[in-house]
Amino acid sequence: MIRFDDGVAYERAMGLWSRPVGEVFLDWLAPPPGLRWLDVGCGNGAFTELVMQRCAPAEAQGVDPSEGQLSFARTRPGARGAHFRQGDAMALPFDADSFDAAAMALVIFFVPEPARGIAEMARVVRPGGLVATYAWDFSSGGFPWAVVQEEVRAIGLTHPLPPSVGVEQLDSLRDLWSGAGLGEIEIRQITVQRRFADTADFWETVAGTATLREVLANLPPGDLVRLKERVAARLRIDGSGAVTHTATANAIKGRVPAR
Repeated sequence: MIRFDDGVAYERAMGLWSRPVGEVFLDWLAPPPGLRWLDVGCGNGAFTELVMQRCAPAEAQGVDPSEGQLSFARTRPGARGAHFRQGDAMALPFDADSFDAAAMALVIFFVPEPARGIAEMARVVRPGGLVATYAWDFSSGGFPWAVVQEEVRAIGLTHPLPPSVGVEQLDSLRDLWSGAGLGEIEIRQITVQRRFADTADFWETVAGTATLREVLANLPPGDLVRLKERVAARLRIDGSGAVTHTATANAIKGRVPAR
């Protein structure tokens, strides 16, 4: 099972990707101020921090199974005032109708039973409230480190993937939201870019991802050099040596109907 327990490493590898895509996501949701928010699978608090900074929430709760991630989340200056606790996306530790909005940020493909997770979000959100997610488009190469994963597979190595890859596809998300009885469903794609100083900066960041770190650490030095060369040949590198990299996420939102 894939677990993310190092909040600092996750911040460099993925938290800095989460902010730009989360900003577009919140612009799309256009929530009014004063809502009670739940961030399911909050990790190290990157999305919760955005909610605190941009949405003027009446309350913000973050739930995640990893205490290491939560410890980092509690240190975020921008998330001051939010509350973080351990919990399972498939059995949320809250009463029904506790929130006005619930979101999963880059999480749904890690939930072993996504339908249960969405049903739980719908349960804890009041009628008329918002249930939404955005997730990297793993199946279509939208994950930030997809190019590395593809080249790792090309040299005959394997690495773990999230248990529910495929659920992030727009048709699958729509089916999940409809299956949970949610209405007013809308979907969209979000594309973001991130700039790295050079290929070394790119690789240092990749090495911080939990799933790739072990694979790369076990490669013989010569194979690692060849892998880096293969990946570099596919990157957008400008005349200064800087790398501009693109990732794509799929997003969905819906409303809890009257009970």
